This record gives sequence, structure tokens and C-alpha cells, in this order.
Amino acid sequence: MGNVGYHTRNRVEEEWMALTGLKEDALKLILFGGKGGVGKTTCASSTGCFLSKDFKTLLFSTDPAHSLSDSLGQKLSDEIKEVRGVKNLSALEVSAEIALFKFKAEYENEIKKILDTSTYLDQEDIDSIFTLPIPGIDEIMGFKTIVDLIEKAKFDKYIVDTAPTGHALRLLTLPDLLDDWIKVMAKMRWKYRYMVETFAGKYKPDEGDDFLLAMKKTVKKVENLLRDPNRCEFIAVTIPEDMAILETERLLKSLSTYGIKVKQLIINNVLSLKRRFLGQESRDCEFCRERRKEQEKYINQIRRKFSNLKTTIIPLQPKEVKGIEALNNFKNFLFQ
Repeated sequence: MGNVGYHTRNRVEEEWMALTGLKEDALKLILFGGKGGVGKTTCASSTGCFLSKDFKTLLFSTDPAHSLSDSLGQKLSDEIKEVRGVKNLSALEVSAEIALFKFKAEYENEIKKILDTSTYLDQEDIDSIFTLPIPGIDEIMGFKTIVDLIEKAKFDKYIVDTAPTGHALRLLTLPDLLDDWIKVMAKMRWKYRYMVETFAGKYKPDEGDDFLLAMKKTVKKVENLLRDPNRCEFIAVTIPEDMAILETERLLKSLSTYGIKVKQLIINNVLSLKRRFLGQESRDCEFCRERRKEQEKYINQIRRKFSNLKTTIIPLQPKEVKGIEALNNFKNFLFQ
């Protein structure tokens, strides 16, 4: 009987394992990602509340839906704002459109210089091309905001609430896309340089070359940060449902392809398994019992599929998690 009790107690403790390692000084960037509706924003916001007790922390949303304002109960914008009621915590919601506008305003002369000197386009054509979207440049500039802030050491921790899986993967693979774009521009530029050197004998680098070099450095900074497990951690969030598990599997495979290693996984919205272990299940309605059995099946599936990940299980909350008080309560499930 004693052995049964020990086994049950250990299993209960295993189910409620907490997130770890996020207070390491070297770790700067923490990203939460997964399928839409699994609770990424809640996990990111609660983590912000937790870390802000010891670190100056910035919450950052790249989700166009911008649920961060709703989660914190405070209107946010693309400017950093202190979160009311939480010392050392600030937040911002990045607008891809504004980031793109700022990018074009800052680098208009340089880009047009490259097109003017490296193509046969006239000014009207160049102006028309400049109005077209540059694939991924809006989002990469948004991400560059974080990289710049990290370099300026304005905050100790940066937490990113990413958009649903497809958008998040696009964000994380943007360095490669932007690098391809830079290579095309650079190839055009080298042809121009060859012509100048051939006929003038000497080539003097101008603002166009400076722009391409600056963009190349930006790509490299983002790549290095995302692929450094000491400075960056991606935490996957899922729920015990088949479609969510399949999407989590695709997410982890894609991240691995791009050199981003995931160590921890959160399973959210779980009907309390403790009730079964504590002998209270008989008090539940039939729906709850069946639902719990179904979830336990998927939890076991998750553990088989992702046996190399440390798993944190979060119980289904009786109320929607909104506002600082609710987030502080939720963080106890994540970290204690």
C-alpha cells in the first residue's frame, strides 16, 4: 500500500512540474508560441509578472490581433509603456505597418539609390516599386526593435507573445528571407560597381552600400540571437487536443530545421488530474469524467511524442485570465 501511495504522490508532483531556467542572467529573449487560442498571451504575460520581481522586463507582442492589451487590462501601443500595478514590467505591441513605414522613411534614399544605379528603371518606375511591400521587412524591423533594445541593455528580460504558429514561423524564418532579398540587391550593386571600376577605374562606396551592410548585420544579429540557447528560449504552448498536438509537432520540427531548440512545453487548459489521484473523481459529473479521460489520453500522447521536453501542465481556469490579479494567480501554476 505504501508503494502505491508513493507512486501516486510522485505522479501528482510530475503533473504539476514548473517552468525552470528563465531567471538565468544570460537568458535575454523568451518566446511563447503555438496554435491560436492555446493561451500563449496568458503564459507570456504571467511570465512577465513573475520575472519582473527580479528583473527589468519588457513584454513584446508580434501578434496582429494584439491580445496583450486585453490580457494586462491596459491599452498598449507601439511605444513602450510601463504596466500599471507591476513594478519593473513594461510592454508594447508592435505594428508591422508602422515598422514598415519607419523603415521606408529611414532608408528611402538608400533603396532608391540602389535601384537608380543598378537598373534601367526610370524615376516613376522606381517610385512605383518603392510603394510595393518588401517581403517580411515589416516584421523583421519589428523584431529588430527587440535586438536593438537588447544591445542597449534597457531591460534584463524580453518576453515575446508570438502570433499563431504559421505567423510565428514566418517571423522566425524572416532572417533567411531578408538575406535572400539582400543578396539580390547586392548582386545588382556589384554589377554597378564592376561597370564603374571598368570605366572610371575606381569605385567609391556610397549610402547604398552602407544600407546593404547595415541590413546584413541586422540579419546576422537576429539569427545569432534566435539560435543561441543561452540567450534565447522558445517555449511551446499547447492544449490536450489532437489538432493542437499536430500543430505543435509541426512547429517543433520547423524550429529545429532553423536551429532553434525547444526545451520546455506547456500543456494548458487541463481538467485537474489530481482529482483522480486524490479519489475525488466520483463526485464529478459524467461529462467531466469523460473529458478528463480524453485529455489524459492526449497528455500521454504528448509525452510520448515530446519525451525530450520538460512538460508543465496548467489546469483549466474557472474564469478568463485577464488583469494583473488573475495573471499573478496564473503564474503560480507556471512557476510553483
